[in-house]
Amino acid sequence: QVQFVESGGGLVQPGGSLRLSCVGSVSIFRLYAMGWYRQAPGKQRELVATITSGESTTYADSVKGRFTISRDNAKNTVYLQMNSLKPEDTAVYYCKATWGLVERWGQGTQVTVSS
Repeated sequence: QVQFVESGGGLVQPGGSLRLSCVGSVSIFRLYAMGWYRQAPGKQRELVATITSGESTTYADSVKGRFTISRDNAKNTVYLQMNSLKPEDTAVYYCKATWGLVERWGQGTQVTVSS
């Protein structure tokens, strides 16, 4: 069964950094387009960043210059490096994998930015 599992969330002070990871249990990970999304309490899930199989990237305006998405196909892993974190970045972060009509979500990892 294809699974994608996030890790790396936690509690961090404003201005701090975290790196999220999402590992896929799939042999063709390199063909998947990957994305990070987040959902804060009472809000809709929103796109944070994406990276294609060719490693083109996009970012939400709210995270540009602070977050970096990358992938290591040899490790079946996509990363989200988050710097200069703000309280408004607090949310559950999910990775999404897309390959053609196939779409898979991870279970999410909580990120809390608070002093």
